[in-house]
Amino acid sequence: MSERPAAWRDGWDEGEDSAFAGRAPAGTDDHRYATLTYEVTGRIARITFDRPERGNAITADTPLDLAHAVERADLDPRVHVILLSGRGKGFCGGYDLSVFAENGARPADRPDTTGSALDPTVQARNHDSSRTWDPMLDYAMMSRFNRGFASLLHATKPVVAKVHGFAIAGGTDIALYADQIVCADDARIGYPPTRVWGIPAAGMWAHRLGDQRAKRLLLTGDCLTGRQAVEWGLAVESHPADELDARTEDFVGRIAQMPINQLMMVKLALNSALLASGVATSTMISTVFDGISRHTREGYTFQTRAATVGFREAVRERDAAFGDAKPSAAFGDAKGQAPSAT
Repeated sequence: MSERPAAWRDGWDEGEDSAFAGRAPAGTDDHRYATLTYEVTGRIARITFDRPERGNAITADTPLDLAHAVERADLDPRVHVILLSGRGKGFCGGYDLSVFAENGARPADRPDTTGSALDPTVQARNHDSSRTWDPMLDYAMMSRFNRGFASLLHATKPVVAKVHGFAIAGGTDIALYADQIVCADDARIGYPPTRVWGIPAAGMWAHRLGDQRAKRLLLTGDCLTGRQAVEWGLAVESHPADELDARTEDFVGRIAQMPINQLMMVKLALNSALLASGVATSTMISTVFDGISRHTREGYTFQTRAATVGFREAVRERDAAFGDAKPSAAFGDAKGQAPSAT
């Protein structure tokens, strides 16, 4: 037994009695994926969405990249906490529909999706209003995204999401799976596609906010500011944008001082209550309803309008009646459509 003061703060890989003694991790501490980067500094694993020119919008690679990076951090004995953030003007602006429409967008090092449920041509046919919609083909595609995003919740180590600029639509599906959200005061967080053509597929809003407040947002498609997100209990801290990085570093640094096994047991114990509240069922139902929302009369009308005038303009028209529409040039092509990072 160690007689050193505060020896309990040793990491899994520290000390002569460590199970990892003499077993340094193979490979490097950083890795670049198609949609994000991974880096380990000290006891912190940093996962950073890295498509700033597209508002860090989600592609078919995002859930695969995220799940792989999370597992890498979970298995690394040096890592105590995972910090998730985004480069550029915001955290994540939802799904990048322009990429899903282009079969040639697949990186050379990724499996060919031709002929699978991820094949853009197959999904385009399944969204054709002149054909019969197959809801389970839609579910096969969308549930894959949720499994990747939910790796944040099911990781045994704590995950902190740092939200600046915007976490909109599918971006909230990711952020709400994190254990803690820290945001900039002026960040925008919400799911405007509930106005037409979308339901939050992850189904996490009621679990994070409670019934009434979740409905208050999703029955209108309104967004919260970062400061409001703290007041409502969606985020744990909010700071001026120019202080967000430093304040978040202080927070994850405090977590990193804790022993890994303590962090794991705290998260697993508290997750047991969250999961018992029906997260898996909410996700399944919400994913099915998200598919339905894109195949109603209103959904097809929005889809047709977007094909006619462009997605940016259709989104502007969708939001105009609510008083929060942005000029069409300010929007990316992402579902839910955060301000463009270009």
